[in-house]
Amino acid sequence: MPEATSQSATLGLGGNIGDPVKAMAAALQRLDERDDCRVTAVSRLYRTPPWGKTDQSFFFNACAAVATRLPPEALLDVCLSIEREMKRERVERWGPRTLDIDVLTYGNVVQQAPRLELPHPRMTDRGFVLMPLADIAPGLLVRGRPVSDWLLDADVTGIEVADDSGDWWRSA
Repeated sequence: MPEATSQSATLGLGGNIGDPVKAMAAALQRLDERDDCRVTAVSRLYRTPPWGKTDQSFFFNACAAVATRLPPEALLDVCLSIEREMKRERVERWGPRTLDIDVLTYGNVVQQAPRLELPHPRMTDRGFVLMPLADIAPGLLVRGRPVSDWLLDADVTGIEVADDSGDWWRSA
């Protein structure tokens, strides 16, 4: 994929039903196999306590950077399609899931559209997003502050590194 025609985006991935690590790895592999999207970096894998709805199993979370020729909403559509392929069912907000893929940032795009708000509206409040994102993009500016600065203010209680390698997704 020619770099000159691509845009950088970041994604947040997570899940806590079935084998979420395998589902996240498969999702990243599917993205990387596309002609219009290439995975350029993947964070370490984290085991994180549930957030929002706390009476459920721990999650696994990671972030990825991608280079894509897709516009933001088309990237979202690809991510939602992969979620459906992995049997994601949207039953309850913040509830258990096999796989969740969020578009966190897309270049310098700032938008408040009904389907996709960029940057992701709650990413700066979530340690389970900021810790893995800081692995791959600590200097990425989100709402005027680097991810590493947002992380200093985030609650990271209970978040543990589950796999220290950025290549965990290639072998899962």
